[in-house]
Amino acid sequence: MKEVVAGVDIGGTNTMIGFVDADGVIHAEGRLSTPDYAFADDFVIALDAKLKEMVAENSGLKLIGIGIGAPNANFNKGTIELAPNLRWKGIIPLVRITEKLTGLKTRITNDANAAALGEMIFGAAKGVKDFIILTLGTGLGSGIVVDGEVVYGHTGFAGELGHMTVVEGGRVCGCGRRGCLETYASATGLVRTVLSLLSDRRDESLLRELRGSEITSRRIAEAAAAGDIIAQEALDQTARMIALGIANSIIFSSPEVIYLFGGLAKAGDALFVPVRKYADELVQPVFRGTFRVEPSGLPEAQAAILGASALIWKEAR
Repeated sequence: MKEVVAGVDIGGTNTMIGFVDADGVIHAEGRLSTPDYAFADDFVIALDAKLKEMVAENSGLKLIGIGIGAPNANFNKGTIELAPNLRWKGIIPLVRITEKLTGLKTRITNDANAAALGEMIFGAAKGVKDFIILTLGTGLGSGIVVDGEVVYGHTGFAGELGHMTVVEGGRVCGCGRRGCLETYASATGLVRTVLSLLSDRRDESLLRELRGSEITSRRIAEAAAAGDIIAQEALDQTARMIALGIANSIIFSSPEVIYLFGGLAKAGDALFVPVRKYADELVQPVFRGTFRVEPSGLPEAQAAILGASALIWKEAR
């Protein structure tokens, strides 16, 4: 029997499930519609049923634990706390509920910390004890690893680098504050930068032919590759903000590597070259030459499941 862990990625729309072995191979996959369950208890009942169904369909596999990645998840307490994009309100003791029903060891953390664990166990950070991963999606998530351990802090919510203030009184953030890094250094932030440049400047741009809703980070990267001045300027400004976040983060954890993950990182050299240049310029001189900025080694389509499963596999090693 091959031992596997259920990696569970809880999203506002879908919950994705995968049976992952110790080498990071996914042997079976399943899905639940998260909004179908008004209460967390009902969700866990459905999850238990789905896991049993997947085990029955894969007789050569032995399920040994459940790792869960979820918004506003607290590793220290095993809870989901005040998640705005889930129907379950308040503080949900999801680990306790899941362990009681399934009888399986269960761990939970947020998606960015799960990505850090996945990078360490299955990705490019194998053998790297000090690193930071930045997930550049709609927002900016981050996972910080120091001496081989994810940093959770006293509250369990440490490491939210996307909400460090980089422009006092700057752009409004979904967290209610202004000038947070993620309002500039994310796919959404890149779009906001483009819209601002299109409004303030008169340069010709392929992006002027698109409606606001059609301007995406992918379209911007494509326009930049085609020589579009506005797109190139927006990517450069975004790269500088990412580099500022990196420079500030290096001060407190001195990582060997900063990994960039997510849709925005797909821009490739158009993003990585200026990020590396600006990070070297902005960082405190004593840290110059001590770190690298690299792409994640996780396949994006499977990263969430791999990262969630790594919560259990890390303890098993």
